Amino acid sequence: MKFRALLLAFTVALVLPPALRADHPDPGHSALGEAFDEGPRQAAVLMGGTGKVDFPITTTNALAKKFFNQGVGQLHGFWFFEAERSFRQVAALDTNCAIAYWGMAMANFGNQKRAKEFIKVGTQKKSSASKREQLYLEGLAKFYEDDKRERKAHEREFVRSLENIVQEHPKDIEAKAFLARFIWEYRGNNPISSHQAVDTIIDEVFRAEPMHPAHHFRIHLWNSEKDKRALESAARCGQSAPGIAHMWHMPGHTYSALKRYDDAAWQQEASARTDHAQMMKYWVLPDQIHNYAHNNEWLIRDFNHIGRVHDAVELAKNMIELPRHPKWNTPSKGSANYGRTRLLDTLTRYELWDELLALNATTYLEPVTNNAAAEIARLRAVGLAQFNKGDVDALKQSLAALEDVAKKERGPSRGPRGSGSAGTNSISGTSTNLAKSFPKSGPKKGRDTAAAPAGDYTSTNAAPARAGGSAVAELKALLAIAKQDPIGAWPFLDEAKDIPKERLARHYLRLGGKDKAEQTALAALKGATNEIVPLATAVEILFRVGKTNEAKARFEELRKISGPADTDAPLFARLTEIAPSLGLPREWKQPAPKRTDVGKRPALDSLGPIHWTPQAAPNWTLPGEHGQSLSLAGYHGKPVVVFFYLGAECLHCVEQLNAFAPIADDFAAAGISLVAIDGGPTSDLAKTHEKCKSGSAFPFPLACDEKLAVFKQWRCYDDFERAPLHGTFLVDGTGRIRWLDISYQPFMDVKFLLAESKRLLKLPDTRVTQVGHAKVRGE
Repeated sequence: MKFRALLLAFTVALVLPPALRADHPDPGHSALGEAFDEGPRQAAVLMGGTGKVDFPITTTNALAKKFFNQGVGQLHGFWFFEAERSFRQVAALDTNCAIAYWGMAMANFGNQKRAKEFIKVGTQKKSSASKREQLYLEGLAKFYEDDKRERKAHEREFVRSLENIVQEHPKDIEAKAFLARFIWEYRGNNPISSHQAVDTIIDEVFRAEPMHPAHHFRIHLWNSEKDKRALESAARCGQSAPGIAHMWHMPGHTYSALKRYDDAAWQQEASARTDHAQMMKYWVLPDQIHNYAHNNEWLIRDFNHIGRVHDAVELAKNMIELPRHPKWNTPSKGSANYGRTRLLDTLTRYELWDELLALNATTYLEPVTNNAAAEIARLRAVGLAQFNKGDVDALKQSLAALEDVAKKERGPSRGPRGSGSAGTNSISGTSTNLAKSFPKSGPKKGRDTAAAPAGDYTSTNAAPARAGGSAVAELKALLAIAKQDPIGAWPFLDEAKDIPKERLARHYLRLGGKDKAEQTALAALKGATNEIVPLATAVEILFRVGKTNEAKARFEELRKISGPADTDAPLFARLTEIAPSLGLPREWKQPAPKRTDVGKRPALDSLGPIHWTPQAAPNWTLPGEHGQSLSLAGYHGKPVVVFFYLGAECLHCVEQLNAFAPIADDFAAAGISLVAIDGGPTSDLAKTHEKCKSGSAFPFPLACDEKLAVFKQWRCYDDFERAPLHGTFLVDGTGRIRWLDISYQPFMDVKFLLAESKRLLKLPDTRVTQVGHAKVRGE
């Protein structure tokens, strides 16, 4: 351990000037400073597919040049986590490369504190950089200066610094790409007076390199302004950097705005598959990646628009299945929140009542006590299912539970029903990572946001009190309908202001209000071009009210967009029965039209899997405290939590082990074993046991990995500073890593990990690859 400490000190001495070194960092912490604690600490690889980028830098290391270009391409594709990794690799290859720290800062525009520290290091090293590189460094350093200027001034001056680089170095197309990006990015405080002028800047980039990843910025520029202007870039964006998931995602903005939902879904599916392939390969938790959850929830929405019902349900369930983490993914933020909302949306939109009731009160649709809006949405959907299945007694129970939640949320100080504060659902107003440098800025028109659309079937964006009032009113109306009391139902339908028009039209039809049903169904078509559910609903309602000619005309419209639809969904199955009465075939679907303006698309399967699945855990065999060997294979058949700790002298490690020791029995009761691996010699194991506060020894076995081979294999190792890191893993009985945390500090939330382990281990195995013991454990 002493040799590794000396090696680390020598490495740090090469990289940082004395003023920035931390001579005695805590184990796991970076010796380069606090900013280096977080972010990727494992070595980068040359991935390929990150864009045709040429950013000359001052270095004699050819590999460093390649990693720098990769990092810039990743910046252009908003793949910030991996961009930082690439720039850290540059600094490791050339310790005097000042511009590498500019790259790290650019990858952390959403974390002002870390960005400032990175650019400070780059500025102190800038004497070794070229004049052009110094302009980049100085512009970003000025942007992060602590002064009295308002954000607007910071943004304007940063854009001008990029303009200056373009003027001084007119052949620098990366400067032009960044200039276009930040003119768009800062349009909130500094409005764009001419989008065409910015587009001209992007054109200059493409004259030099037609497949430059700046296609990303052209899509953003014209999004919600004049999306047709971005069609050419939409056809080239993903193809220009196929290894970056977000580059496949971006054309979805253009196609969604132009109501080309089938094309939007293709792009978002390509993004999801690319993300999954990279995450599973490099052991990155899904919600660590910028825009991952947003892409997938939007993909589900587009699946719903085109009738890919089963794909929508399965992807929503996969989002709920993903590992949760207090930092990135909880029931109120990230994939868990998005997945639940989209699952309820899909199940109610397509009337999948049996599946909804089967999933209710499971991990997919579990009752929640700390998010009133989410619980209101669940109880409302369950009540809808119970009504449609004819279970009036169960409907009454759901209504009573819903009234109780709504009453508690409304409370005496919240005013009458329908009033309330902003909603609690994180889908509303989620802005990109880029907007967080200065917190005064919120989402702007055309920003890559994840706001739920109007007419969402289970939207929890409204204030919980208001949503609760509408939900209660709708279930009361259904209860009146079930009791054959139409007069009693009408007032409640009037009170429920947020019922999607398609569903509302069916309620009116049940009450005998044919004219009202027809008007409502046709009103749902407004602004819903190429959305399959409003059109299918209009066909059915028109047919039921005797407007057969109108129904047939709408049916013909529906057939043109029906290619991807799952016709076994109840809504479509009813249309199959209607079709012969309208002189149409029972096989009424028509193939989707072939596009000629979307570029050359790869096979989706070649990009990666549609769903995230856990990766195989590498086997290990290590000496234990009594001379015996311990191995991961020895835990075959039952799950185990594996800790990687940094020795008995690491106070934080000892704190972690002492935090888990008192609830080891709780893990055992759940069928989960615990084992801890020390990064030191076997003699350290007895010292570790001496630090146990709840007994003479820790109630789980210890092993040692003195050469750190297993630490490295499990990525609990800082490749840049050559030092071990803390790690906590949940491995299931088939040898798959179901949860992980690798960090400069040990994971301490023992109650969270116990609850999350139980949740993950009771998920169905349909997406967890079942492989043999020997194959997974590496025996």
